[in-house]
Amino acid sequence: MMDKILNLLGLAKRAGRLTTGEEKTMESVRDRSAKLVFLASDAGASTAKKIKDKCSYYDIPLIDEYANEELSQATGASNRVVLSITDPGFSKKMLELQEKGK
Repeated sequence: MMDKILNLLGLAKRAGRLTTGEEKTMESVRDRSAKLVFLASDAGASTAKKIKDKCSYYDIPLIDEYANEELSQATGASNRVVLSITDPGFSKKMLELQEKGK
């Protein structure tokens, strides 16, 4: 069973509220259009550090408990390591679900 956060991730993708890839996600964090960032739990160490530092600097919440495979499956694209949600509604809901332990 796919959890609710991954489900919402798929919806956000279809709604065009998703930024994928390291470069685009970094941009969205810098211009603060990112409301929530997903980082694959199996991302490379340098990528993970870069994304975490950037998110913490710009105070953007980060979820890093899903593997690359799960993120890829949820968004229907392969090799998804870093992505951001640019919609406040989606990100709020996802963070609420995460706090509740899904």
